[in-house]
Parts: sequence; C-alpha cells; structure tokens
Amino acid sequence: MLEAVKYLIGAHGASGYGSKSTAEGVTENSGDLRSLTAIITGATSGIGAETARVLAKRGARVVMPVRNMKAAEDTKARILSECPDATVIVMALDLSSLRSVRSFVTEFESLDLPLNLLINNAGKFAHQHAISEDGIEMTFATNYLGHFLLTNLLVGKLTETARETGIQGRIVNVSSAIHGWFAGDMLQYLAEISRQKCPNYDATRAYALSKLANVLHTKQLAHRLKEMKANVTANCVHPGIVRTRLTREREGFVTDAAFFLASKLLKSIPQAAATTCYLATNIRVGKVSGKYFADCNEATASKLGSSASEAARLWSASEIMVSSASSPPPTTTHHPN
Repeated sequence: MLEAVKYLIGAHGASGYGSKSTAEGVTENSGDLRSLTAIITGATSGIGAETARVLAKRGARVVMPVRNMKAAEDTKARILSECPDATVIVMALDLSSLRSVRSFVTEFESLDLPLNLLINNAGKFAHQHAISEDGIEMTFATNYLGHFLLTNLLVGKLTETARETGIQGRIVNVSSAIHGWFAGDMLQYLAEISRQKCPNYDATRAYALSKLANVLHTKQLAHRLKEMKANVTANCVHPGIVRTRLTREREGFVTDAAFFLASKLLKSIPQAAATTCYLATNIRVGKVSGKYFADCNEATASKLGSSASEAARLWSASEIMVSSASSPPPTTTHHPN
C-alpha cells in the first residue's frame, strides 16, 4: 500500500527522483553530452522517441536503427526542429532478422564512430502468432533475441570507446514489470511457440517471456562485463504503465476502456522515458550494473528474473540460436545448479 501511495504522489526515492520525474528533468544536471554517441532502438515513437529527443537536446549524437525509415525521418525532423544543432543518424535495422542486425552493425562500424550508450528500447506485442525468418516466435525475436545479438556485436565497440576516452559505457535494456507474469520453463515454452502451428498461442505470455529474457540478459551481461573488466555497465528498466504505439494492432473499445480504468496509474511518455535517461546519464549510477530499476530507483525483479542460473542458461541457449539462425530453439529443460 505504501509503495502504491508513493507512486501515485510521485514521491522521490533515494535517487532524488520518482514516478512523476521526466526525462528532461533527470538530465538537467547531466552536463554537456556532446562527447557521447548513443544508439537507441525503437526511437520512432513513444518512449524511444522521447529518449532520443532528450539525449539529442543535451548534445549527444543519436543513432536511430529503424525498420520504418519514413517514421524515423519524421522523428529526426521533429528533433532537429527543436534542436537545430543536434546530430541524428538514421540507419536501417529489423530486429526480428538476425541477418539485418549483423548488417546494421557492419554499417555502423564503417562510420568509424565511438559508442558510449546502447539503449535497447524497441518492443513488439504480436497479437497474432508469427515466426521470424530465423525460426523464432516473433515477439521473442524482436524484443529479446535481436537485441541480444546487437549487444554482443557492439560490446567490443563500447569497451574500446570507454578505454580510449575514459568515459564509461552504458547499456540500458528496457523491460517491463510484466516479466513477472511468466512462470515455467522459458526454453521449453519458447520451443512450443516457435513452431509453425501453435493453436494455443498466448500473446501476453509470449510478451512476458520476452521481457523476462531482457531482465535475465541484463543480469548475465553485467556479470560478463565485470569478468572482462570492461568500463561498461548494464542495467534494466521498467518504464511504467504508459499508452504508446505498442498497442497499435489492437485499438478499440476494450483497449480504450482498459486504459481509462488504469488512467490513475498511467505515466506520460516524458515520465516513462525518465528511468532510461537517468540510467544513461546520471553519475549516481556510475558503479551500478546488473540491476533492475523502476521510477528512477533500484527495484526488485521477479524471483525468476533474479535467478543467476536462469540468466546463464538463457545466455547459452541464445548463443546457440544466433549462431544457427534458421534452426528451432533448443528444447532442453536442464537447469544448471
């Protein structure tokens, strides 16, 4: 009850910020970010677009990897109309395609730019069952597996930039409190929904699985970065409840009614982007890695999302999936001790 009251009134936590804080507000004291380059997925609308706008306004060079080039150019134009001196680069990327992820990274590396921030923000809620070109259920492929490969391919650039500049690299994975809705064996369920025919497909459970994978990815990634002694952190975000284009495939009375009933809990898009921008820029979290944040403060992930063994297990399976793109995901149910 106390936590709910704090959320509703926007009470500040240990960070000095809370549920009512905005992306602009949490970056006011971040200083000039002109020395930083940020890659932000999902930056054509909603939380991603606001994150891109605010970081560009603070001076960061923003790279937008996108599937919809027209939407990206429109977003870029809006940013430049507000911040004429901003540097915004639009590049093609379809996160549901591992081939596209590899092509994007090759193209980005050809630009010979530094990389300080990687914000894995893009999200998809596939109401209809679909399989990616790599044989993976579409929501999982877009929300998690594409970002897993993207991050792995860019970690070297993040580490190199941090070493050469002395500026810490940061990775922010945008997840959701919905990750706690998933229970069961992740890989077994993924194998089930990655079959061409899945008559009992549950879109919400598939979405929860992908968001749980984001949390576990962050945990294992932070562990590996520490082992590498890389000056790079990785943290995970629950942005809050906000109406964005994520629901664009299911507009209508039911959706409208649900959001009306939840209106007291809804955040504005500037508020929803605040935690991402806080983790990307604030000096207070410079030594924090592998954590889960909500309302700009450290929070607690689900029991499954906090499991180091599940994080390691998912990582191993993900490496197999990205190395054998068209093969079905592994069905093993082995849990390491």
